[in-house]
Amino acid sequence: MAGLSHRERATLLAIIAAAALAGAANYGRWAAVPRFALATVALAGLAWVVSFATEQLGEHFGPGTTGMLQSTLGNLPELFVVIFALQKGELIVAQTAIIGSILANALLVLGLVIVVGAQRAPDGVMRFSKRLPRDTATLMQVTVFIIVLLGLSVRSGDPASHHVRAISIVGAVCLLLVYLFWVVPYLRADAAAAAHTPPQQRSAGERPRLSISSSLALLALSGAGSAFVSDWFVNGLRPAIDQLNLSQAFAGLVIVAIAGNAVENTAGLVLAWKGRSDLAISVVKNSVAQISAFLFPLLVLVSFALSTVLTFKIAPVYIGALALTALALAQVTGDGEAAAFEGWALVALYVVAATFTLYE
Repeated sequence: MAGLSHRERATLLAIIAAAALAGAANYGRWAAVPRFALATVALAGLAWVVSFATEQLGEHFGPGTTGMLQSTLGNLPELFVVIFALQKGELIVAQTAIIGSILANALLVLGLVIVVGAQRAPDGVMRFSKRLPRDTATLMQVTVFIIVLLGLSVRSGDPASHHVRAISIVGAVCLLLVYLFWVVPYLRADAAAAAHTPPQQRSAGERPRLSISSSLALLALSGAGSAFVSDWFVNGLRPAIDQLNLSQAFAGLVIVAIAGNAVENTAGLVLAWKGRSDLAISVVKNSVAQISAFLFPLLVLVSFALSTVLTFKIAPVYIGALALTALALAQVTGDGEAAAFEGWALVALYVVAATFTLYE
């Protein structure tokens, strides 16, 4: 870890200390709110470590591949949280955590990234490649299509509504296939583009400061830590929200989503501030695509081996939120540029959606 700055080493030590305290709080049965708060801080900190290590590893590739790596590994904490929640019978928390992650990335994080990127741009407009925003909108629309149809069937009580699990399995398999057919050509195209960019043309900020072996070691340790902390997080979630009089929907849609997506929260904003628009958008947009078209269907299939089954059957208000978010994404980012007010508009949509969960 010789390439780390003093500040980065201090941050790593602080995160290790937070994780150790979270473990002591969990096994020592501390009071609910402090126990949950420590687990939240540790989870967000480990997400930052995953983000940093992945960025160092991804500097050997193009922005698309780097964004994909950050999104994939950055979603590890969230994956563990949902699995542990399902295993403990917390279906509402698991559902709203997934939905909240989609909304948090597509509205809150993307909106803030656009605001920062637009303010850093000379003409006040953030510009980026059009392909990924359009692809992400398509993938999300496929997910929303399944959710909306299933929701309409359940609300109308037609014969198909009695086969929610079977429909969810078919929908999950179809989504995973669509995602596979998209991601392989996407990464190949990005790798080909990166191969034509000589290393000497990269700026100093793009050169990796950690070796590949060091980056992989850091990723392995932070990934293992995320598994433990996610379990402690779920253990402290129910007593904490009961004591604070918060709804399970708010806990999943806001608290779990923001803590579990700390990678996108930090990496996207920092990259936008540095003026690396394509990479900033890639990190956030890849996360939206992965959660909606990969993580969600994967968890649906995995849940059949757990104590609680996850399906695409969700509350009508969240169906509407996802459908309108897909439309907003296509509108704001489909042309490859966005102004600051469009970013604030996305943030406002998230705030409104989060407010609904306070009264669920």
